[in-house]
Amino acid sequence: MTDHEVPLDASPQKRIEDAVALFGEKTVAERAASLLMGGNEGEEFLLWVGGRHAQGVLDGAPPLYWPEVWGARALTFVWDAAAASAVHRGLGDQAWRVREMCARVVFVRRLAETDALLALLDDEVARVRVAAARALGEVADPSTATAKLTAALQDPEKDVRRAAHDAMVRLQKRG
Repeated sequence: MTDHEVPLDASPQKRIEDAVALFGEKTVAERAASLLMGGNEGEEFLLWVGGRHAQGVLDGAPPLYWPEVWGARALTFVWDAAAASAVHRGLGDQAWRVREMCARVVFVRRLAETDALLALLDDEVARVRVAAARALGEVADPSTATAKLTAALQDPEKDVRRAAHDAMVRLQKRG
């Protein structure tokens, strides 16, 4: 990617739309997947996916797991089927924010990741459990997910219980 003026304060969706207009959908999706896998996609791409927060990382803040999160988030706005393996791997990432965002990608892209999502219903972080339950409502077969979602109705976190209930309703509607 060549130097372009990145709209740092634009929404993530707007930045990704602008990047797609400049570089093409496949290129942006492939680079987002690479970032999710821990690849170094360069400073400019990091700004496209991370915006103002990425500028802070480039100025010296520790990157932690943010580049991977931004790569996954970009995949909610742009897609190429080749990115599915990166999302699968991200569902098992050590950073909970990466796991959560990958579950969101599964939901948006309706990826066949039922087994990984069922495992995430036992995640230590409630936000990951919520994202997993929500995605299961979109991608799982009722015969596979109902038992674990029923158990999630007893989760100590209200948001998890709500997401599990909503997922079960969606599964019943999908039949």
